Amino acid sequence: MPPLTIPDVDVIRVTGGVKLAGEVRVVGAKNAALKLMAAALLATGTSVITNIPRITDIALMGEVLRRLGASVDFDDDLVRVEVPDRLRPEADYDLVRRLRASICVLGPLLARCGEVRVAHPGGDAIGSRGLDMHVAGLAKMGATVHSEHGFVVATAPYGLHGGKISLDFPSVGATENLVMAAVLARGTTVIDNVAREPEIVDICRMLIAMGASIEGAGTSELVVHGVDALQPVTHATIGDRIVAGTWAFGAAMTRGDVTVHGIDPHWLEIALDKIAHAGGQVDHDVDSFRVRMADRPRATDIRTLPFPGFATDLLPMAIGMASVADGLSLITENIFDGRFMFAEELKRLGADIHIEGHHAAVRGRERLSSAEVTASDIRAGAGLVIAGLCGDGVTTIRAVHHIDRGYPNFVGDLRALGVEVTRAEAPADPVYGF
Repeated sequence: MPPLTIPDVDVIRVTGGVKLAGEVRVVGAKNAALKLMAAALLATGTSVITNIPRITDIALMGEVLRRLGASVDFDDDLVRVEVPDRLRPEADYDLVRRLRASICVLGPLLARCGEVRVAHPGGDAIGSRGLDMHVAGLAKMGATVHSEHGFVVATAPYGLHGGKISLDFPSVGATENLVMAAVLARGTTVIDNVAREPEIVDICRMLIAMGASIEGAGTSELVVHGVDALQPVTHATIGDRIVAGTWAFGAAMTRGDVTVHGIDPHWLEIALDKIAHAGGQVDHDVDSFRVRMADRPRATDIRTLPFPGFATDLLPMAIGMASVADGLSLITENIFDGRFMFAEELKRLGADIHIEGHHAAVRGRERLSSAEVTASDIRAGAGLVIAGLCGDGVTTIRAVHHIDRGYPNFVGDLRALGVEVTRAEAPADPVYGF
């Protein structure tokens, strides 16, 4: 197995007119594995996290942890994180700007060190995602938090204490940071209106195995009783529901037949229901599902909401399905204000999309037209590739390093499902800065 590295910027070319058909297995969820790696900082010793995806973001998080003083060793689909007694409580800008998820070290470092400096995060260009709820919650636990010179600086020289926290919105990132800070705080912390995503439940499962006392995982309220110390563990990451959902919509869009393994289909209940409403046949098993679409999809209205609602990360695929559906679909984005950025690229493939505020009216076409497009974020990149399969020729997708941040072996999985696809080094182009 080659070492996990950060790849060069390439292009992907796909030939349209194919029906996705076959079986594919998803591995660990990116949005869980990254935070599990951060959670390992809470215990001195070596924690092992298995079923991790071999993607760029995992490599970046590994380097973030190394610079904090941990030893990180990747071996096939697992990572060993050896955490020393003393950590360096500062996450530098040059890595944090490339990986927004690295803000999740804020809570663990504050709990372990009593102080932390984390650069303001970067990440995908999908809209504003402030840290107000992170800051307000930590303040309720006794921390002093401010910004200086591009860093979030938090201190709690006498340690954190329990408190009552109510989130304005069920933010995944704020929930993660606050629960990871609370597990080592004195007393009991009650966090209301928390995120309920399966990835949050997975983090709580690992923390409980480490010795934390957490009640309410998967509900809208978490009760955390602080403990003096945690112990390292071995923990398996849950399957990636967003990758699984990508293949589900790919099957629906191309009128194909795809079985996805390694995922609890209940985590995709709303998305799979929408595909069924569009005319697809969906069959469930314990850790797999099958999607078949015999005819052109029917128009279906979709709106994104926090879990258990329709996931915002699947919005590009939902708009892709609407762009080839029979009729007019109304797609509403309620989470990120910049999620529709990729729609301009989808229009280059002939999609009929009209955007007003956080609504997109999409009138489906029988077939899209092939073109050259550019990915702006992880899910937009995957969505454009799948949309290219509905084109009338070869579609070239640029900036596919974004896809590498969320989809391991994306090209290999496409080939296994019958796609004619190539990946090549991107030609120099000053317009794109490659």
